[in-house]
Amino acid sequence: MTRATSRHNPRLAAAARLLASSRDRRKSGRCVLEGEHLAAVYWDRHGPPETLIVSEDAARRDAVQRLIARDPAHALIVPVATFAELATLPADVGVLAVVPTPTPQIGPAGDFCVLLEDLQDPGNVGSILRSAAAAGVQHVLMSKHCAFAWSPKVLRAAQGAHFMLEIYEDVDLAAWARAYAEAGGRVVVTSVKGGEPLYSVPLAGRVAFAFGNEGAGVTQALARAATSHATIPMPGGMESLNAAAAAAVCLFEAVRQRSAGGGAHRAS
Repeated sequence: MTRATSRHNPRLAAAARLLASSRDRRKSGRCVLEGEHLAAVYWDRHGPPETLIVSEDAARRDAVQRLIARDPAHALIVPVATFAELATLPADVGVLAVVPTPTPQIGPAGDFCVLLEDLQDPGNVGSILRSAAAAGVQHVLMSKHCAFAWSPKVLRAAQGAHFMLEIYEDVDLAAWARAYAEAGGRVVVTSVKGGEPLYSVPLAGRVAFAFGNEGAGVTQALARAATSHATIPMPGGMESLNAAAAAAVCLFEAVRQRSAGGGAHRAS
């Protein structure tokens, strides 16, 4: 365990760059987790962080002490004021973990998947990940131009969902969707208008929902790869829903149908 009093400490400076720059996060293959819970879950699943940055106040908490004790060599204790300059959350969160960004290799497609194409708002991406995890989605596949899944804002909005999902980035979604459909899966693209009413679309089998860019929707290539186009009925007169809200409606309609049909939410 090491103590640092200056933000110019190399490990603190590296964490600050990662928090500030999406380009640095992508280029280095690293991200920063905020809070002892995310740090502990990451540690359980992927091993120790490269650096565990802890404020002096947080270091007095029992749970944080247990976290530090797992591998003191990775811990860096800093004054509260120094921590506050780094963190994007309130200083009393007290824990930052610099970790390699998980980059799993795409395996066999799951029975319940989500495709995210070119969503730009990190809050939307994180909220959709949270809904996906709650609904029992197995795999989330993201196009090259989506907001980075492991950015601080996405992590914050997802509330730990990252560790309940397999997340794949930089995927050719149209090609993946064609292969999924050829293997007997249903690829459901959501449309603001013109699609089949969502509640009429069969969702109890192998299904992948595709959600597109907040303004433009999905690309023509992905739309052509779909087996169904679904529209959420909105009798109240609004033209559209926020992307994250629309995703939640769709995913939990699938949960309803899958529960009614006795199907499992996750493959065993």
